[in-house]
Amino acid sequence: MSRQGRGIVKTIRNAVVAGQFYPGSEKNLRHQIEECFLDARGYGKLPVIQKEKGILKGVVVPHAGYMYSGAIASHAYGRLAEQGFAETFIILGPNHTGMGSGVSVMTEGAWKTPLGTVTLDESLARSIATSIIDQDASAHAYEHSIEVQLPFLQYIAYGRSFEFVPICMMMQDYETVQDVGDILAKAIQSSKKNVIVIASSDFSHAGFNYRSAPPSGMRVDEYATKQDALAIKDIVALDPQQLIETVEQRNITMCGPGPVAVMLYTTKKLGATRAELLKYGTSYEVHPDSSCVGYGAIAVS
Repeated sequence: MSRQGRGIVKTIRNAVVAGQFYPGSEKNLRHQIEECFLDARGYGKLPVIQKEKGILKGVVVPHAGYMYSGAIASHAYGRLAEQGFAETFIILGPNHTGMGSGVSVMTEGAWKTPLGTVTLDESLARSIATSIIDQDASAHAYEHSIEVQLPFLQYIAYGRSFEFVPICMMMQDYETVQDVGDILAKAIQSSKKNVIVIASSDFSHAGFNYRSAPPSGMRVDEYATKQDALAIKDIVALDPQQLIETVEQRNITMCGPGPVAVMLYTTKKLGATRAELLKYGTSYEVHPDSSCVGYGAIAVS
């Protein structure tokens, strides 16, 4: 969808999972985000943006429905507020829909949520649309992994302006990770802006619904937690190549190893030296069932 403004057609991507993954009204959405921060599994307080900048370089956040993963995500966004809100966020997410190019960036327009409209950093996005990264809006049309991050950013911004660049990854092998990471690091360095890289990924999808059965006698959430500890070990070690290898070799059903590995690769090139697991949890804690998904919030600085 597009609208006419100042003689220029501006593309507006309307929210596609509002009313499903998170509430569809501004009032209810703000309330649920606050509940996520104040939940027993959550950050523990409502975040306030600090003046300090440049410490945080990247985060890993989940992208399930807020009732399941929002409290875990709140830890990443609470830390983001504490350690410097950015001018621009590059948000990397996996491609769940199968639409569009193998790696795609949307380069113009804005995305709309119940909390308002967020403009793309078009100059940065255009500089990223090169080599393996295609300029392709179709991959983003129905993808939820990036969209669900925007209301959290809008909430903690408290009206402060920011822009973002969405990158959707269908290809998640390590060669792709290196190519994308090199492009992002170069673009960020050239932009001279304060940029934080957000990797959107859930961890293990275990149990009946996902055809990933735990060993006999092991509860499904215990299996997910055990599997995810292997991936988290590599993330905390800032080792993107080993992460991809571990996920493949140990059959860890993590949906966004590529986005996480790109974030690690990029931020390391930009000087990151430390990664910290802020919080881990599973959907089983909210709804015990025969299937569960793991969620992690990780900060890289």
